[in-house]
Amino acid sequence: MPKFKTLDDLQPQGKRVLVRVDLNVPVKDGKVTDDTRIVRLVPTLEALAAKGARVVVLSHFGRPKGKRDPEFSLKPLVAPLSKALGGKPVKFAEDCVGAPAQAVVDSLKDGEIALLENLRFHAEEEANDKGFAQQLAALGDLYVNDAFSAAHRAHASTEGVAHLLPAAAGKLMQAELEALDGALGNPKRPVAALVGGAKVSTKLDLLNFIVSKVDVLVIGGAMANTLLFAEGVDVGKSLCERDMAETAKSIRAKAKAAGCELILPVDAVVAREFKAGAASEVVAIDKVPADAMILDIGPKSVEAIARRLETCKTLVWNGPVGAFETQPFDKGTVGIARRVADLTKAGKLLSVAGGGDTVAALAAAGVEDKLSYVSTAGGAFLEWLEGRELPGVAALQK
Repeated sequence: MPKFKTLDDLQPQGKRVLVRVDLNVPVKDGKVTDDTRIVRLVPTLEALAAKGARVVVLSHFGRPKGKRDPEFSLKPLVAPLSKALGGKPVKFAEDCVGAPAQAVVDSLKDGEIALLENLRFHAEEEANDKGFAQQLAALGDLYVNDAFSAAHRAHASTEGVAHLLPAAAGKLMQAELEALDGALGNPKRPVAALVGGAKVSTKLDLLNFIVSKVDVLVIGGAMANTLLFAEGVDVGKSLCERDMAETAKSIRAKAKAAGCELILPVDAVVAREFKAGAASEVVAIDKVPADAMILDIGPKSVEAIARRLETCKTLVWNGPVGAFETQPFDKGTVGIARRVADLTKAGKLLSVAGGGDTVAALAAAGVEDKLSYVSTAGGAFLEWLEGRELPGVAALQK
């Protein structure tokens, strides 16, 4: 595993510590509807404050396109952040650089915390402008990155500043990197990957990379339809990238060459229309009616996948295996999620999952806190699965 400094390597007493976090949380009518990301960054902020650091929190929020926009202000997040910190006061600066930011940072005493305004109010942030990075760095003595979810972007606050100040990973970043290393970097074998979702084309890099890393590759969701079609299976009116058939064949060939067992559904839940409560039936995968759509894997597939996972030591999961948001097409994903949770609880499986739809599916199954590690990182998690270098992580390894 690549080496990087952690909070244990810092001496933050009396120092101004810039902490890059991800407060890009869902907000409706001015209220946070899911505070998971806020809660997860609390251990880092509390640890630094307890050591007498003057904590300066940096984050983006939404897509204001480089201009100040009240809709994307971080000010409404001051109260939720303070609440997550057990009521500890959080100061707020009306900008992330310049006089407003400097004044608030200068007012901090040891152990106090401030949140600066949205980094993306400045176009220089996403451009990784060196001058902007220097402006940010001037506000701190040390830099901590606790935003793995933004680590796939080479922005001023995720990559630029890390080269200008002594840098370390926060507790959330550290946990994420250790979990990912345990899943694919240096895993206990056999290793399984479960990849779902709608299209092979959107996960082509992932599939091509991961077949050389795992012993078992389970493919579900509509993307499985494309691989089945490439094998000559009639998938009826199912979502299917027929023009990707040759690509699908090449993925199977790569898996075979790498000694990776490829598992596809053996049965499916089909319906004539895609809506909640639609009439459905379970059919063998080679018996899909011409006028029907595959909308979930069937019970035999769930059982076959679960039995295969029982023989594995490690699982990395990205993507649902059916249209889980719409009943009755959630049973396959929920069934597998619960079996994975059981294996994890029994100490038989190290399970790491990530990606927006995956996290939502695990929550729907009631097991989002029962896997070894669940990443909320989205794009960064996917790019890591594709074997790409993440600039925000690489900058910590200098």
